[in-house]
Amino acid sequence: MIERSEIRDGVGCATRMVSNSIRRATAKRLRANATPHERTLWRALKEIPVAGTHFRRQAPIGPYVVDFFCPAKRLIVELDGGHHNNDANAERDRERELWLEREGYRVVRFWNSEIDADLSEVLERIYVELYGSRHADVTALKHRRRG
Repeated sequence: MIERSEIRDGVGCATRMVSNSIRRATAKRLRANATPHERTLWRALKEIPVAGTHFRRQAPIGPYVVDFFCPAKRLIVELDGGHHNNDANAERDRERELWLEREGYRVVRFWNSEIDADLSEVLERIYVELYGSRHADVTALKHRRRG
């Protein structure tokens, strides 16, 4: 969908459309080349037996592609490998997280080793992020589709 401000600025419109297509292509490539930890968590997230607890994987949001995204709760789940330990990557991750939070998203990060060590603990933390507590009543989540 093209916004009115984009119609007036033809250059901005073309740049934004290219940028969107590049992000979508990147997301598609990342989905095809998922890490073993991403595949494990994706299978587990798809098994959450709650109506409306819908996650997308490798979803483009703004200038970024996030690992997992629940639109109904604006919750982003990121998995980090060892390369996120170095200073440059950690700084980029922090800038990205700040941008996403300013846009109204909540970001939860897990290390790949947490997926290996205790997947049920990771899923419990995601559940708490979705519903507020381990003992919260489950309600069907709904998200607005872009129209």
